[in-house]
Amino acid sequence: MKRSDVQRELDHYFHRFHNPGFIASDPISIPHRFSKRQDIEIAGFWTAMLSWGQRKTILNKSHELMELMDHAPYDFIMQHKPRDRKRFEHFVHRTFQYTDSIYFLSFLQHYYQNHDSLEDAFLSGQGALDLAAFHERFFSLPDVPQRTRKHVSTPIRKSSCKRLNMFLRWMVRSSTGGVDFGLWKKISPRDLYIPLDVHVDKVARHFHLIKRKQTDWLTVIELTKVLRKYDPEDPVKYDFALFGLGVGL
Repeated sequence: MKRSDVQRELDHYFHRFHNPGFIASDPISIPHRFSKRQDIEIAGFWTAMLSWGQRKTILNKSHELMELMDHAPYDFIMQHKPRDRKRFEHFVHRTFQYTDSIYFLSFLQHYYQNHDSLEDAFLSGQGALDLAAFHERFFSLPDVPQRTRKHVSTPIRKSSCKRLNMFLRWMVRSSTGGVDFGLWKKISPRDLYIPLDVHVDKVARHFHLIKRKQTDWLTVIELTKVLRKYDPEDPVKYDFALFGLGVGL
């Protein structure tokens, strides 16, 4: 297909899937339960980090997580005592276990005691989006459990960073379509990277948008560069088209 034909096809499916009807069966439905910015950030971040496996299971476990935080994640993070973490003892999602919950709680409490928004944790010293810098900050507390590092990806390890990029899409892209939140203003939608999972990868290769054989961080860069040619200001909007086609919505 010609580039113009591919773009026309992707634009068509973007408009088909980019609407509030997308929310109910997607993990983004969890942060959509809240209106306070910090609640949205915490619920969105933790849900995104749990987003692997069947979507039904992801939603169920994320609902369980919100219940453990009394359906007020920011208040819980700020006010809970170490003894309150005991309630997470039986919270497990695939390889995410109690030790990992303890560290997530520790980091988020420490961070929000010193910062108003999680957005700043994703910025480099020059104010640019930097996933590697976020990874370093997230694991900057003493006595980080080694096993927990696998639950937050980094491009330094060549990961596609799908879950982080999905979370960033939620926080940064405009809320105009009723799906993403558009809460963060220091990061521009033009600087986001496509959340690359098996569904997006499959459809992108079908349209010959990817030449690289592997699926890793360099593949994310390759695909995002192509999508920026279609829409320089909002390239990751095509996540809706590629993902929607991939899962057969």
